[in-house]
Amino acid sequence: MGKRIRAKISGVACYVPPRVVTNKDFEKIVDTTDEWIRTRTGIVERHFVDPGVATSHLATEAARRLLAARQVDPKEIEMIIVATVTPDMMFPATACLVQDRLGATNAWGFDLSGACSGFVYALTVGAQMVGAGTHRKVLVIGSDVMSSIINFKDRATCVLFGDAAGAVLVEPAESDAEGILDFQHDVDGSGGVFLYMPAGGSLHPPSHETVDKAMHYVHQEGQQVFKYAVRRMAEVACRLLERNGYTSQDLKLVVPHQANLRIIRAMQERLGVEDSKIVVNIDRYGNTTAATIPLGLDEAVRDGRLHKGDLVLLVAVGAGYTTGGILMRWAY
Repeated sequence: MGKRIRAKISGVACYVPPRVVTNKDFEKIVDTTDEWIRTRTGIVERHFVDPGVATSHLATEAARRLLAARQVDPKEIEMIIVATVTPDMMFPATACLVQDRLGATNAWGFDLSGACSGFVYALTVGAQMVGAGTHRKVLVIGSDVMSSIINFKDRATCVLFGDAAGAVLVEPAESDAEGILDFQHDVDGSGGVFLYMPAGGSLHPPSHETVDKAMHYVHQEGQQVFKYAVRRMAEVACRLLERNGYTSQDLKLVVPHQANLRIIRAMQERLGVEDSKIVVNIDRYGNTTAATIPLGLDEAVRDGRLHKGDLVLLVAVGAGYTTGGILMRWAY
């Protein structure tokens, strides 16, 4: 077997729908306050799609922006992976819809359901395809329209989420000194009962009963999710650093999943890094699920916080429970 090829992110772009929904807007529809939301979550506002706009639309726009910025013809793309828990429909896969709209006629692809860890899972899969030498240009997209599956009568969950998409291009690295260095993933299926959407699949197909019982929305036991996320995000981050001979002081940037500001700060404290090294944008976007990490990466690039050679850590915990971490040397 030949030597594996190091994979790198060679470009990143995002798309956020223009409609902004503030905490004040939620005060009008549910029993909550701006202060309550800010103090418990760190969220000030989020973006929601307009009616008729789906996950594939956001994903396609993010991908188009990425390809335009990198001056890549869609026909050069060989694979498209869309991480999402809000596909346009059960089938065909959202990746098929994106492939068609982009005109990526030489690409194959599929959807990946990893919830909030979905993007890092998909990035690892894409990197392995490049690493095997079978693909040279892989499009990895995280896209979710969470406003389509939240119960606007449930004040504990409806304020948490937003809609967005982010895309990265994965290509062979120039050398082993750059690109994706390592990854760490796991699942703990026993946590599935604490964050899930009960209906819509084969166990509880859509019916009058499932609709009447609000079973097509996100259900969450927040305290259980909070405790697990804080512990596992810190453990995965530390494990990746240790086994690659680094400490937290070597990191230039950490891009954590944005589920709750208190989770981010607790993980940051355990990891022992200063505020300047942590991407935080939950105040403006809420939890955009699979879009969160590429959204944070795109902002960091545009803000000049990332430079070639920087050591970067991506880390997330999501429903499942799923956990994902990626350590990389930024390559552009």
